[in-house]
Amino acid sequence: MNKRISIWILAWMLGLSFAHAQTSTSAPISLSLDQCIRIALNDNPTVKVDSMEIERVNYALKEVKGQLLPEITASGQYTRNLALQTMYMDTGDGNSVGIKMGRDNTYSAGFSATLPLVVPQLWKSIKLNENQILQNIEAARANKLSLVNQVKNAYYALLLASDTKRVIEQNHATAQEHADIYKKQFELGTASEYDVLRANVAVTNLEPSILEAENSVKLLKLQLKVLMGMDARIEIEPSQKLDEFKSLMYDHTLRTDTSLVNNTTLKTLELQTDYLKKVVDVQKAAWYPTLSASGNLLWHSMGNGSPFKNFMWNRSSAVGLTLAWPVFTGFTRKNKIKQAEIQAREMTWQRENAERSLHMQVQSQVDNISKSIKQIESNAGGVTQAEKASDIMHKSFKVGAASFIQLRDTDDALMNARLSYYQAIYNYLVAESDLEYVLGNTPYAN
Repeated sequence: MNKRISIWILAWMLGLSFAHAQTSTSAPISLSLDQCIRIALNDNPTVKVDSMEIERVNYALKEVKGQLLPEITASGQYTRNLALQTMYMDTGDGNSVGIKMGRDNTYSAGFSATLPLVVPQLWKSIKLNENQILQNIEAARANKLSLVNQVKNAYYALLLASDTKRVIEQNHATAQEHADIYKKQFELGTASEYDVLRANVAVTNLEPSILEAENSVKLLKLQLKVLMGMDARIEIEPSQKLDEFKSLMYDHTLRTDTSLVNNTTLKTLELQTDYLKKVVDVQKAAWYPTLSASGNLLWHSMGNGSPFKNFMWNRSSAVGLTLAWPVFTGFTRKNKIKQAEIQAREMTWQRENAERSLHMQVQSQVDNISKSIKQIESNAGGVTQAEKASDIMHKSFKVGAASFIQLRDTDDALMNARLSYYQAIYNYLVAESDLEYVLGNTPYAN
């Protein structure tokens, strides 16, 4: 038996090792921004919790509505009288006679039912629960909007880090090429040791930037996988580049609607204000009378001696109405109404203040988008000029008309121009994503 267990454990461990090896050596999954967002909306734990919370509140509403239905109760009781009650009756001559009442065993069984007919406060409470469902739905939409915004910004940051890494690597490869040329020239006696050292220093100075860019790419991939609810061991690669989004920016800018009608903060405040107004209605409904119907159907039996025989069953039934009208409750209802009215007015002021703040955020993001577009156009022209200057300088360097320092300055200028260009595109995309989040008009959260 021990041998079998050992073999089973060994096989299990080998299986885990094989699975891990398969995961670690499998090709990276190429994902677009749209795919990342859809995976996140499907697998992110926050979205799943929101769906469960909406389902829970729906059951809470059904629970409240259930109070409008009849409540039927079945009951049974058995009583053993150890000493019967004695009732005394006067005989008229100054004496009294004691009479024993009841029997040794008493049984009762039956059904009772109550049905609320007029319950104003309960009717108003149902409206409260319906509003709570709407609040939970809006809260779920707000979380989706936030998740989409986070996924977009993480994806854009990953693209920026990847492009930054690629640009620095290109500059590093050029510097390494120059270092190799100087090394061969030094071996042939046509270059000094100083030239070789200077070229090697230029290569070495770029290596920390490459390592930093690689770490940024790894960290941003991990962050993106966390947002998508994906296993961290799965390798992913973005299938898009920052340049691909440039062609869409003008179309998006022209179609941007800056209305706050879909803003989740304002919608939430509106629902909360409506909820507090309904709370006022619920408190006011406590002044109204309630009417309920009731009925019962019972069977009774009494007998002496053994509790398992001598049954004498009789049936009885009754129906009735109950009217309750709370007349005075120590001013508690009046004070509750005042509290709810004050809270409703407070929420109105909060919404007005939030709307002003949101308008300022929208204008700020619109300004950032406009500035980024201008910056992109300017940087694109700078990249074109830097590439032309680099090409001229390389040709001049080959014929000995330019120094190594001039060459490196030109290459660094080209690298910085490209990095600034990608940074401007990234700034535009983030500003657009943040504006979309504030406006609440992303198609993914509808």
